[in-house]
Amino acid sequence: MSKIAPCLWFDGQAEEAANFYVSTFRDCGQDAAIKDGMRYGKAGPGSKGRALSVTFMLADREFIALNGGPHFTFSPAISLFVKCADQAEVDRFWARLSEGGKIERCGWLTDKFGVSWQIVPTVLGDMLRDADPARAERVMKALLQMTKLEIDTLEKAYDGMTTV
Repeated sequence: MSKIAPCLWFDGQAEEAANFYVSTFRDCGQDAAIKDGMRYGKAGPGSKGRALSVTFMLADREFIALNGGPHFTFSPAISLFVKCADQAEVDRFWARLSEGGKIERCGWLTDKFGVSWQIVPTVLGDMLRDADPARAERVMKALLQMTKLEIDTLEKAYDGMTTV
């Protein structure tokens, strides 16, 4: 187990968010589980019995969801990057994580809790690192026109079969 676990700060939605992420990853064919949690006691500052934090696993990575209050919010400066093996996996993650959220350009979305995600096919990195700069440039131009990433369109750009 890694010594480092991202801690996501929520304003009362930590338990709901952890359950949503776990169910999303499971529905997309990935291992995911709630590990444990801590609840507020009499001392507060939250209501007794309410979740203080929830530790959960997504695809072998530990996360902590913390009910820290309204003091801080998420920004796209930090995003969670989901590497997808194929278009079906891109489509599944995109559909689930964008429910109630906001879709962005270039494979980015913000979920209903405000967390930013990048849903990216692994083949994209190979195309962008290609030794032929013209191929990589065509892929980048195609990528910049997309919201959800479409592997077929990226491959056509890579092969020079489309103009952007």
